[in-house]
Amino acid sequence: MSVVVAKFGGTSVANPERIRSVAQRIVSRKRAGDSVVAVVSAMGKTTDDLVALASSISDAPDPREMDTLLSTGEMVSMSLLAMAVAELGEEAISLSGRQIGLITDSVHGKASIREIHADRIRVALSAGRIVIVAGFQGIDAAGDITTLGRGGSDTTAVAIAAGIKADVCEIYTDVAGVYTADPRIVPRACKIDQISYEEMLEMAAGGAGVLHKRCIEFARNFGVTIHCRSSFSDEAGTLVKEYDPTMEKAIVSGVAHDLSEAKFTIRDVPDTTGVAAKVFGAMADANLGVDMIIQNLSENGHTDITFTSPKADIERTTEVMNRIVRELGARELLITGEVAKVSIIGAGMKVNSGVAAQMFTTLAEGGINISMISTSDIRTSVVIPAESAEEAVRLLHTAFGLDGAKVFEETQLSAEELAAKANKGR
Repeated sequence: MSVVVAKFGGTSVANPERIRSVAQRIVSRKRAGDSVVAVVSAMGKTTDDLVALASSISDAPDPREMDTLLSTGEMVSMSLLAMAVAELGEEAISLSGRQIGLITDSVHGKASIREIHADRIRVALSAGRIVIVAGFQGIDAAGDITTLGRGGSDTTAVAIAAGIKADVCEIYTDVAGVYTADPRIVPRACKIDQISYEEMLEMAAGGAGVLHKRCIEFARNFGVTIHCRSSFSDEAGTLVKEYDPTMEKAIVSGVAHDLSEAKFTIRDVPDTTGVAAKVFGAMADANLGVDMIIQNLSENGHTDITFTSPKADIERTTEVMNRIVRELGARELLITGEVAKVSIIGAGMKVNSGVAAQMFTTLAEGGINISMISTSDIRTSVVIPAESAEEAVRLLHTAFGLDGAKVFEETQLSAEELAAKANKGR
């Protein structure tokens, strides 16, 4: 008998028919002898509807109240799924983040998990129940409801798997696993059978949307094996696990792209000690993320600092950086929103030289200009014009021999569901 945590996203529970399908899947696992915990997201576009509802009341909703509102979406899903399981003759219990004791910090909207008390889940499993948990939510030390932000339900599932020492954490999505690139952009992208935590982290950081970075970090830290698979079939997906030398089959495992960042440049910053600390200290104090950073060589005692940061925070970042420009006596702040980060990722890059050069040559031959470069042992990323992103991904996928023989076809989702998927973050 295995202990399985299975997470189902918004498209998997988008309507009563799909909720019944999920119920049948987890009941089948239970009857096969497994102990099952299901973690669910809100139904379809419920979260978007709740955000719109809040916006109709307030231009700037209180973050605490916003978390309380948004948490209701997952609680609707968990209750309906528990009812569907009961209709199939099995006993289920639905539990909120508060009820399972998922404790977070107090950063509303993107809280971080501090600990999880899994006793109630263990007791329910011991009694033969299927446990259904609302993803994306927890409580802080004061007892207030918090939400975990982007990828929150995935992170909930992995945290529970770590807490109850599950054999596997299955993340069900609307694709069959992790691909070498977004198959909707690269039709000959191939499904990856298994990938290391480190490679998957870099893929997620590069923009691959199948799994979110925080859940992978949690899985790596606690040794949780993730099985990313389709909600619409029983075929094996992609295993994300500890690095194994037998995994290393290709120099580059995949190509990822990200259109969610903006580029900020502070021109003519005084080249003195502590300037960079002041710039990025201000970003940290405002709880604003920073990705790639470049500082130019000094000229006449001044330099330029360029960095990328989430486009969703562009207004707050602009406000913080305009203040810093004034305090430092810099010349100006330049902002470019239409940029893309394109990355190649692979453990094989550690021992193979010339990979970055091949990437740069491929892009140059395609007439694509690079404005920023960042590297790690298993990743090389570049910032390019947003309009060139898809072409860059296709060129690199072919250049590194990742094209497969089979053409990807996505037939499971309607146009409306695909639009909902493009907007989901949980």
